Amino acid sequence: VQLQASGGGLVQAGGSLRLSCAASGVRVSNYNMGWFRQAPGKEREFVSAIRWNSATYYADSVKGRFTCSRRNAENTVYLQMNSLKPEDTAVYYCAATSRVGTPMSPNVYNYWGQGTLVTVSS
Repeated sequence: VQLQASGGGLVQAGGSLRLSCAASGVRVSNYNMGWFRQAPGKEREFVSAIRWNSATYYADSVKGRFTCSRRNAENTVYLQMNSLKPEDTAVYYCAATSRVGTPMSPNVYNYWGQGTLVTVSS
């Protein structure tokens, strides 16, 4: 199983980025897929998730600004990030799980990508 996250970069506050998570070895349509982030000196935190049945979940801090989606034909999950803030700066990770459990907990996920850095300047 491989999860390849990409799309990070440097953006000014108020700008947008779209992260991609290309999966191999799992079908994103059959798995629960999550996005987490980790800022320097902080713990990894939940950002968003999309379940196999297309239900989506968001952290309160990103609700209304971020959108999680997937394209089954491309076996890829996306995180569209709008109205970015400096506090969104972090390494963003995608993850996959077939386990039953809350999609907001990192402990539920058994596959992780390598992370992509998002830097938002003020």
